[in-house]
Amino acid sequence: MALYTILGANGTIANALIPVLQREKVDIRLVSRNPKPVDGIETMKADMLKTDQVLHAISGSNVVILTVGLQYNSKVWASEWPVIMCNVIDACKATGAKLIFFDNAYMYGKTDGVITETSLYNAVSKKGRIRASIARMLEKKMQEGSLKAIIARAVDFYGPNVTDKSAPGVYVLSNLKKGKRAQWPINADVPRSFNYVPDAAEALWLLANKESAFGQIWHLPSALPALTGREFIKVVSQNMGGNGKVTVLPKWIFKIMGLFVPFIREAYELNYQDEYPFIFSSEKFEKAFDFTPTSYDKGIKQTSEWFMSSSK
Repeated sequence: MALYTILGANGTIANALIPVLQREKVDIRLVSRNPKPVDGIETMKADMLKTDQVLHAISGSNVVILTVGLQYNSKVWASEWPVIMCNVIDACKATGAKLIFFDNAYMYGKTDGVITETSLYNAVSKKGRIRASIARMLEKKMQEGSLKAIIARAVDFYGPNVTDKSAPGVYVLSNLKKGKRAQWPINADVPRSFNYVPDAAEALWLLANKESAFGQIWHLPSALPALTGREFIKVVSQNMGGNGKVTVLPKWIFKIMGLFVPFIREAYELNYQDEYPFIFSSEKFEKAFDFTPTSYDKGIKQTSEWFMSSSK
């Protein structure tokens, strides 16, 4: 039976991918510094900065899915991401495992128009430049043919079980659940794409099992047209009983908050994603796999129902 190994096994995407892999009855190995036990699934501790530990973690794998999340700090990213990518590439080459790198969209920077897989890298942030660098590292190996790999890209998430790692979860759904007014960062009147997490997990499985998908970059399913923040909040309110009103948090507030909250300080350089239109196209994936992304109406309904029933 094929072995699918998830590196960075405690994150949002890994948690959504596990039930997909269980459904398909494949062997699963969860790897992280402190993996959480899951009944019937192998877990393994490994430090991705240690070459020998990465090689041991990947040994015997057919497909490796890299979903590692680092501390949200540009200095940490600059020192650790190149080492991790190099270690994973070398281990996959040594063992013959296929690699899927779950990537973000930071390297595209501030764009004019719809973002596709052929959009140029135009990073305007420290983190974006780091992500561009490690993506190019992997792309080079893919082009050389020395490694079977896929780069699977996503923008920010929303969905059931997605709370602290989701702007809609933090600003909208959690607030409405508490009877508070919905918030939105910087500009609630420009379209902003999101990935519905169950779609992203399903897409990773489909990519892993299509030989012709390797050697390419793929954008994971994201519904179009993208909603503005105000439109997103209106749909959530229809499902959670809010009045649809929104408090827009101005850019200067994040600057001040960043003086006291490290995460907000680090995220400030990416505020262009909320200030200007940020539209992400997954048309390539949709055509190749005859896949229709979950609509925002349906995705928001399912997410709202989860938030209302959850104790979190």
